[in-house]
Amino acid sequence: MTSLVTAFALATGPAVPVTLTATVETPAVYDDEAGGNADADDPAVWVDPENPERSIVIGTLKEAGLDVYGLDGRRLQHIAAPEAPNEDASPGRFNNVDVVYGFELGGRKTDLALVSDRGRDRIRAYAIDPAAVAAGKPPLKDVTAPDVAPVFAANEAEVDDQRTSYGLTAFKDDDDAYVVVSQREETSLRLLQLKDRDGRVGYKTEDTLDLPDTFTLPDGGKWTPCADPGERPQVEGMAVDQEEHVLYAAQETVGLWRIEIDDEEFEKPKLVDRVREYGTPWTYDAEEEECVLDTENDPGFGGEHLSADAEGVTVYHAEDGAGYVLASSQGDDTFAVYDREGGNAYLGSFAVADGDATDGVQHSDGSTVVNVPLGTAFPKGMLVTHDGEATPADGDREGTNFKFTRWDAVAGAFPEPLKVDTESFDPRDAD
Repeated sequence: MTSLVTAFALATGPAVPVTLTATVETPAVYDDEAGGNADADDPAVWVDPENPERSIVIGTLKEAGLDVYGLDGRRLQHIAAPEAPNEDASPGRFNNVDVVYGFELGGRKTDLALVSDRGRDRIRAYAIDPAAVAAGKPPLKDVTAPDVAPVFAANEAEVDDQRTSYGLTAFKDDDDAYVVVSQREETSLRLLQLKDRDGRVGYKTEDTLDLPDTFTLPDGGKWTPCADPGERPQVEGMAVDQEEHVLYAAQETVGLWRIEIDDEEFEKPKLVDRVREYGTPWTYDAEEEECVLDTENDPGFGGEHLSADAEGVTVYHAEDGAGYVLASSQGDDTFAVYDREGGNAYLGSFAVADGDATDGVQHSDGSTVVNVPLGTAFPKGMLVTHDGEATPADGDREGTNFKFTRWDAVAGAFPEPLKVDTESFDPRDAD
């Protein structure tokens, strides 16, 4: 079993999650034939350098590709996922998205939206055109190198087995740009460096880290997280502290990891917090094809702040290393907040509830936070969250979308308000 360092976050925040409301939502999308098999999942924000009020939100829709939204929630562009290369192959399926600024591409500094294509096991790159944003035209253009190789699969046959690219986060280190990608149904994380390939974006592997799939419990027993046969506990939600180059990764049925990245290598992982279900015995119901937790015999080794699955992770940067790490506690529809400094102490949790303008957030996958002002609607920054249960429903159709929430609403909901710092960190100049 892999050797680990464990540093569980101390419980210092309010015992009951605080509640707040979103102010904007995107149109609901539907995962059926009429809806183009669209299933919202993960968002990213691009900050406009000239007019922050024109900033855009980019959201993945899995098999349906990408949508681009204005800060009013209006759809500005739709990009389809790649079609299957042949009738026996899997089509593109866009899982996670992130943004890097100022990548040197074809001799020009170019802002990129980077997407994990789970269906084809590639990283897709889209140039973001500020002039198109200003003109109200579709701003994203595919600039992926035509010969990019699968991230995890050794060949196309392995791609079709779908142990492929899953979660994704991106960061800059001086003039270099990187993405960290997780593998579906496995514990692997891969660090890729982006490369300019004749004016298109390619990548090369720098390092790989395998998180554990079996754990030694405090009583000396061994525990493997609940999973379907042949699957291992995967990671999806991830974010990099852009100043410290620390990766936070949510292993869905385990908890939140902290992993430093130094000299293009992953350092030893530390488990910051565990899901409540950590250590609970389970059996597999073959007829229902699902795991069944034996909660009556829970030994009590789990955490107190995350209910499986642990999902979307994002980092709020403030002055001198201050700020927060946010993680989606999908099992109870809340978000846990940890201190960015020191041992990542737990500070409290919040839920996005039903409000006058939008419904609440349930089963959230991806999230992202921006500290800088984004115009009159979001003058103190913004939190974007996936909503896995957009309401009201359209008959029997289950909808998903994204919710936009003022960061000062999040910060002010806590008994001891969180920091609101709009000046100490510039996401466009994170180095």
